[in-house]
Order: sequence, then C-alpha cells, then structure tokens
Amino acid sequence: MAVLELNKDNFDETIQNNDIVILDFWAPWCGPCKQFAPTYDEISNKVEGVVFAKVNTEDEQELAGHFQIRSIPTLMIFREKIAIFSQPGAMAGADLEAVIKKAQELDMEKVHAEVAKQQAENK
Repeated sequence: MAVLELNKDNFDETIQNNDIVILDFWAPWCGPCKQFAPTYDEISNKVEGVVFAKVNTEDEQELAGHFQIRSIPTLMIFREKIAIFSQPGAMAGADLEAVIKKAQELDMEKVHAEVAKQQAENK
C-alpha cells in the first residue's frame, strides 16, 4: 500500500476513518528520516489492514506542534482514534513489525475504559 502524505486538511479524516494508522513525522533535511524511509515503505507493503502515513514537519508545523514532536523521525500509532504509541527515532524493520503486531493485538475495550476513566478524573 502506498504511504499517504498527511496535512492539516486530511489528518483528522484519516485518523477517524481507519482502524490503525501509523504516522512517521519527518523532514526533508533529516538524515535519519531519509535512512528510515525505505524501511517504512517496505513494511507498508508487507502489513495488511494498516494505513501508513507521513507528516512533513516542515510543511505541517501546526500538526507537529499539536503532537509535541521534538525529535524526528517520530513514529506514532493511532488505533480506534486513540494514540497508543509514540517514539522518537528510527526503527529496524523487525522492530516496527513487532510494534504493529502489538498494536493489532491490544485489547481496545480496556484502552477505551482507561481513557474514559482518565477523562472523568480530569473534569
């Protein structure tokens, strides 16, 4: 599957309409980002049922700021509209596949219950 380029116009729609979305926050001048890109593309072609997307932090500074991206590349995984993973730094392909597998196996009922509990406590 092709890797999507996300921006402020299509970001919310992509997160809302897909079960699992993996984001790569990157910039064109970033050496580690360039090194990681082929691995990200390769895994995107191997894994079914997951949307792979990139956010160019130079062009989308508002999105990068919203998610407090301080280091690139940074990977995030959204499942059922909830950010369940965020980690700065590139990953080896096997590590990325392992994180995706864990995200797919996560008990989302427990996650939703925990989010609801935290929201109730913060009111």
